[in-house]
Amino acid sequence: MIKRLHNLLLDWSFSATVAGFLAVIISYSGPLVIYFQAANVAGVSYELTTSWVWAVSIGSAIAGILLSILYKVPIITAWSAPGTVLLVSLFPDISLGEVVGAYILTAIVMIGVGWSGYFDKLLRLIPQSLAAGIMAGVLFQFGLRLFQVSEIAPVLVFSMMVIFLITKRLSPRYSIIWVMLGGLVMSLSLGQTDIGALSFKLGTPSFIWPEFSLFSFFNLAIPLIIVTLSGQFLPGMMMIRVSGFSMSAKPVLIITGIVSIFVAFFGGITIALASITAALCLGKEAHTDPEKRYVAGVFNGIFYLLGAIFAGSIVTVFTIFPQEMIAALAGLALLGAIGGNLSLAMKNEEEKEAALIAFLVTGSGVSFWGISSVLWGSLFGLITYWTLRK
Repeated sequence: MIKRLHNLLLDWSFSATVAGFLAVIISYSGPLVIYFQAANVAGVSYELTTSWVWAVSIGSAIAGILLSILYKVPIITAWSAPGTVLLVSLFPDISLGEVVGAYILTAIVMIGVGWSGYFDKLLRLIPQSLAAGIMAGVLFQFGLRLFQVSEIAPVLVFSMMVIFLITKRLSPRYSIIWVMLGGLVMSLSLGQTDIGALSFKLGTPSFIWPEFSLFSFFNLAIPLIIVTLSGQFLPGMMMIRVSGFSMSAKPVLIITGIVSIFVAFFGGITIALASITAALCLGKEAHTDPEKRYVAGVFNGIFYLLGAIFAGSIVTVFTIFPQEMIAALAGLALLGAIGGNLSLAMKNEEEKEAALIAFLVTGSGVSFWGISSVLWGSLFGLITYWTLRK
């Protein structure tokens, strides 16, 4: 391990560090909002909400740092965003103890799925062109959102676009860094960001005894397993694969599952593999050398650790930035990933119809029976692929 840490210092780069930081900002400013909504519906205290934020932050940090260092692949982990949506619909009919019990059961199943190796077999069934089409569909909404928010904050968004174009020509590797700084300066000058609202409060975890019931098993654990596997682990592993990294899902599922059991006792929802924010750390924007991109995964975890330490003030810190700025930053940062996946999806002449179908279904966001568009995109793409295959 000492040798690995020494190599980490040698492989460090500023661009990889910023990529990890951007991934954390987007996670905190997006999916975390749903988490707070669930807390409001449940009527939990400020202390318990802080414990939730501490748990998901520390869990994402431990899993991401450990996996990235061990396998030298930028593994970005986060909490189950689609699973968080389930909480909003279940509170107040479910107790906090039952929620924790469902989290623990979900984590045990995740470990079992990883240990069995069946998830890797599922991934091998999906051709690379289809995987690229699905990933382009996942990221497509962020590209659209970039231009949609320009109606709300045209000066801020178009200023960031201009900075992006100029720096992409003059300093392509650090372009998104300049965009982030420029967006912050513009939002301050336009009065859309109030730095004076910043305050730092330490996060304190609160232990919650688990309760196990059939209600929580059927209404939370089973749906959580389905949406987390199909909505996060499946696209996350595809993103790693189409980015040129060879990585088995087995250690990812097992380690995130073990970490999930620990954080569950403090109200933390299942820790899963990220896909959207992972795109920021898997591409050449993080580092031109693929073997040094794992540094982005490590620093993503380090920034999550800081989020856990200051969980008491994380709400304030990540809500002072205007949502239009975050949306524009995410869209511009993911342009390369969207284009790269679309190019790879259309590369094989015999598979491009199937890849296109997979892209459109996934990008539509369609959801039936609680199953995400990622799984439906995979299914329709595979049906098209096998039907048209010579």
